[in-house]
Amino acid sequence: MKRLFSSIIDGRGFDITLVTLPLIFLFVLAGLPLVYNIVMSFQEVDMFSLGTFVRPFVGFKNYVDLFKQPETLPIIYNTVLFVVGSIAGQFLIGFGLALFFWVNFPGASWLRGLFLVSWVMPGLVVGAIWNWVLSGDFGVLNFILRESGLISSNIFWRSDPNFSLWAVVIANIWLGTSFNMILLSVGLSSIPGDLYEAAELDGANAWQRFWTITLPMMRSTIGAIVSLGLIFTLQQFDLFAAITDGGPNNSSNVTQYWAWDLSFRQYDFGKGATISVIMIVFVMFASIVYVRSTKHEVRG
Repeated sequence: MKRLFSSIIDGRGFDITLVTLPLIFLFVLAGLPLVYNIVMSFQEVDMFSLGTFVRPFVGFKNYVDLFKQPETLPIIYNTVLFVVGSIAGQFLIGFGLALFFWVNFPGASWLRGLFLVSWVMPGLVVGAIWNWVLSGDFGVLNFILRESGLISSNIFWRSDPNFSLWAVVIANIWLGTSFNMILLSVGLSSIPGDLYEAAELDGANAWQRFWTITLPMMRSTIGAIVSLGLIFTLQQFDLFAAITDGGPNNSSNVTQYWAWDLSFRQYDFGKGATISVIMIVFVMFASIVYVRSTKHEVRG
């Protein structure tokens, strides 16, 4: 023990200490809960047996029963729509804003900073704001659409099953667009300007320069943003709690909100853990894509 302490003092074991302490932290606060959640998905767990680790083992019964429930497939479909719609909207608008601010006109830095307001806001605050914007009676969005002639009567975004999910998608796009804009702006700034000058001398127009230079040079950044967007979107909970509460009739319910509802409203902790385990698989896939996208950047 004295030798170990002296090695830390001398600096020879300091690097090991720097690695060991975060690993212990991650193992206690992330690794153990993850293992506990996986074990729980193979057990019969209710509010009476929640306080003990030894519970009846049911194997894959929770998984089988989960997919037998009639609401499972519609909720999975809602989740796919929510993830694809959110990521596509955040990326396209964020990329457009990044290209817009790339021109670096007077006041661009100040205006770019205003877009970060949405990203730093808590999700529940964003949900409260969009509750007012999407209100069927006095909402700003209905007023704009009605005055522009796109709709003739008000749309009840939060209570209409045809629009409730898209109400949360719109709010989530607004929440995550600035994050995409900042990361894409960093990727654009790393592209050498000499490439555009050479392409322009060769007669390439703006679209050709974008297609042959910007997109290929942004490939790793785009992969990282899409994978991070998948992770953040699958973690989104606050907007559903604040705007639609998963309704009406599960029309806006998604897997992450359903897992919470099963566990803490219906007290079916086994099925709630089962949904979480299934979501972990997709998060791990997104993490692999993110690591592969940023691998060459770390080497460079």
